[in-house]
Amino acid sequence: MHPTRANATPHPVTEQVLRFFRERGGSQYGQEAVTQLEHALQVALLAEQAGASPSLIAAGLLHDLGHLLHNHPDDAPDQGIDDRHEELAGRWLERRFGSAVTEPVRLHVAAKRYLCTVEPEYRQLLSGPSLTSLELQGGTMTPEEVAAFRAHEHSAAAVLLRRWDDAAKIPKLPTPSIEHFARYIDQALASEAGPLL
Repeated sequence: MHPTRANATPHPVTEQVLRFFRERGGSQYGQEAVTQLEHALQVALLAEQAGASPSLIAAGLLHDLGHLLHNHPDDAPDQGIDDRHEELAGRWLERRFGSAVTEPVRLHVAAKRYLCTVEPEYRQLLSGPSLTSLELQGGTMTPEEVAAFRAHEHSAAAVLLRRWDDAAKIPKLPTPSIEHFARYIDQALASEAGPLL
């Protein structure tokens, strides 16, 4: 059972994340029909419904944080720009969280490439914008890249996160608020004992 946030003071990093989403989460999620915040909340909800750990739910909420940290336009992939948001988010997160949060986030783009390689039918599940970004991100993997991905300690978590990511693009889907999911950020910070800032 997860503790509630009633009468609790949020961690400073949690407050920082909430501020990012409040200030920039209303921007469009690429060329999808949802905002950055709506997409993040849908991923976190799918992770929560699947009974994922607090760290993986937090990773779900934060997986596209890199989109809130850069200044590229929403249609950057259509302009041939790979914003490398997974690396940007990974660098920001690794100074604050442990690997159970940072690595699934850092690997969620690689997980798309991996799934396109080992499950040919998976590509058919991708949205148009996701297919566009796939080519900028390297397309399918070589056998060596597949082996390296599978050997990574957090590859299974990254694949789960990727599948939730792909499903979390439903316009107007009701979800709990960002404050509801903030508890998982607090718990991930407490359990992984990452640096503060």
